[in-house]
Amino acid sequence: MKTSDLLVRCLEREGIEYIFGVPGEENADFMLSLEGSSIQFILTRHEQGAAFMAEAYGRLTGNPAVCLGTLGPGATNLLTGVADANMDRAPLICITGQGATSRQHKESHQIMNVVDMYEPVTKWSQTITDPDAVPEIVRKAVRVARREKPGAVLIELPENLAKRDAGTDPIEPRRFRRPVPDDKIVDRAYELLRKARSPVIIAGNGAIRRRASHQLRALCDRTGIGVMSTFMGKGAVDMDATYSLFTIGLGQRDYVVDALEAADVVITLGYDMVEYPPSRWNAGGDRCAVIHIDFEPAEIDRDYHPDVEVVGDLAHCLWMLNKRFERDGVPEYDFTVQAEVRERMLAEFREHADDAGEGPIRPQKAIWDVRQALSAGDILLSGVGAHKMWIARYYHCHEPNCCLIPNGFCSMGQPLPGAIAAHLVHPDRKILGIAGDGDFLMNVQEMETATRLNADITLLVWEDGGYGLISWKQQDEFNRHTNLSFGNPDWLQLAASFGWQGAYVQRAADLRPALDAALAHRGPSLVVMPVDYRENQKLTERLGRIKVNN
Repeated sequence: MKTSDLLVRCLEREGIEYIFGVPGEENADFMLSLEGSSIQFILTRHEQGAAFMAEAYGRLTGNPAVCLGTLGPGATNLLTGVADANMDRAPLICITGQGATSRQHKESHQIMNVVDMYEPVTKWSQTITDPDAVPEIVRKAVRVARREKPGAVLIELPENLAKRDAGTDPIEPRRFRRPVPDDKIVDRAYELLRKARSPVIIAGNGAIRRRASHQLRALCDRTGIGVMSTFMGKGAVDMDATYSLFTIGLGQRDYVVDALEAADVVITLGYDMVEYPPSRWNAGGDRCAVIHIDFEPAEIDRDYHPDVEVVGDLAHCLWMLNKRFERDGVPEYDFTVQAEVRERMLAEFREHADDAGEGPIRPQKAIWDVRQALSAGDILLSGVGAHKMWIARYYHCHEPNCCLIPNGFCSMGQPLPGAIAAHLVHPDRKILGIAGDGDFLMNVQEMETATRLNADITLLVWEDGGYGLISWKQQDEFNRHTNLSFGNPDWLQLAASFGWQGAYVQRAADLRPALDAALAHRGPSLVVMPVDYRENQKLTERLGRIKVNN
C-alpha cells in the first residue's frame, strides 16, 4: 500500500474518530486514502476552526482528534488553535501537507519549515522521511498527545512520500499505567495535612480527569476540605457540595482569597501556572505550606517552592490519602472562613436573578439564566473576552468537563467551532457557547459548517460593540482606555443567511425564554443580547474593597 493509505490505517488502529480540516494539493493522496475509512472527515471553513474543533474533542474525551491543513498558509492557519490546545492540555494531532522533499532545500512555492515552526507549540513535531516509519510515528504521536500532561503533536507528510509504497503494518496500541507515588512521600503530605488547622485545595486542569475527580470528591466528603478551582478545573467537585469554594483566578482580589489566606496548608492538585501564577496567591513562596500533587514535578518559580511534591497519577495519590484518613479519622479542622466565603459567593450569584426591564443586560443575570437553562451534564463553552471573566466567576458545574474555558493560551474564536465538536461528542446533551461579539466574528464562517452538519448547538453572543476585556484592563491600569469599538452585522439577518434560528433579546426578563427556545430547537440557534459592561468597573471597585483576613 502507499504511504498515505498506511497513515490512514494507523490512525484507524489508534481509534481516531474525526479529522477536521481544509485539504490542499499537497495532501490530496491522504484525502483519497480517507475514502471508505471509518474516520469521519469534517470539512471546515477555516483551518483555525478545525484546530479548535479538535481541541474541544480532545478536552471532552481525553483522546486526540486530528486537524488537517496543507502546507504554507494551511499550516500557519492551524497554528493558533494547535497552540491553544497544547497550552490548555488537550490531546490533539495536527497533520500538514508539505512540498516534495526534492524541493525543500531551496526557495520554492509555499515551502517553509513547518516542523521547526510548530516545535514551541507542540509536545512533539515530526516530518515523515521514510514510509516504513509511519506506524512508529503515529504510535508515538498518539502516546505523546495523550500522556500527562496531554497536548498537541504535529505530523508532516511531504507530497512525494505520500505516493510511495510502504512495507510495514500498523502497530497495535498498548496502553501503560501511569506511575504512582511511593508511600514515603504520601506519608509526608499526609502528616502535613494532619497537623494543619485549615487546609484548602486549588484544583487545576489535571483534577478534572474522571478518576481524579471521583477520588477528590471522596477525600472532601470525608474531610470537608474546601476546593477552589482554576478556570479550567471547574466541575472537579460538585458546585452544590458544601466544600465547593467555586473559582479562583480573577485579576482582581476575590472573596475566595480570604479562604486561601486563612489556610495554613494549600494542596495544589493538577495545578497549571499558565492559568493562575503563584505570585497572585503565594508571593515570596513562603506564606503557607504547599503540597504539590501532579503528574509532573513542580515548575521552578520563586513564588512556588512546595514543601512536599507528590508526583504521579492524581487519582491514585488521592486514593492513598483517602485510605490514610479512613484508617486514622479526620482531625478537627476549622473551616469557618471557607463557609463564610461560600455563603458570600452564593449571595452574589442570586443578586440579579430577578432583573427585568429594558436596556443592556447585566452579565450576572445572563449567567444566572444560563445556569438555570442547562442541566448538570450539559456543556458550556466560553470564548475569551470580558464575558469569560464573568463566566469564570459566576458559572459553576456539577460535573467535570462541562465548562470549557480557554485559559492557558487564551485564544479568541473558540466557542463556535468548539460547540460543533461538543455536539459530535455528546449529541444527546445541550451545547451552549457564549462569545463576545468580537470573539464570535473571528470564526463566524463556521456557522456554515454547523448548518451543514445540522449541529444542535446554541451560541449566545454578548454584544457591546468593542473589545470589552481590553478596555476593562486599560481602564483599571490607566483610568481610561483607547478606542476599541467596532461595528456589528444585523444579527438576525446573519442567522437567517446561514440557516440558523435567531433571536435578539433586549429585555432581561426575555432572556431565559429565548434561551429555552433556542436550546429546544433542533439545529443551530443564535441568541444575541446587549450586555451591560458598566458592571466590569463596578466589580473591580467592589472586589478592591474586600477586607483582607489576617
